[in-house]
Amino acid sequence: MTLRLTDEETELLRRQAERERRSMHEVVRLAILERARRTEHGERVLAETRRVLQRHGDVLDALRDA
Repeated sequence: MTLRLTDEETELLRRQAERERRSMHEVVRLAILERARRTEHGERVLAETRRVLQRHGDVLDALRDA
């Protein structure tokens, strides 16, 4: 795989790697994992929210209107 970055992006990555005392490769790899985990978490939260609304929507509506 080849990752093409602008000069500015490369410099940001280099500085971040220095701060973390990691290789640039490791910083990119960890960023991808973090992004994927956040996305998956968001999808799980949305699915659970829909389930709760479907199951308890009438109660939530009554509480809102109380």
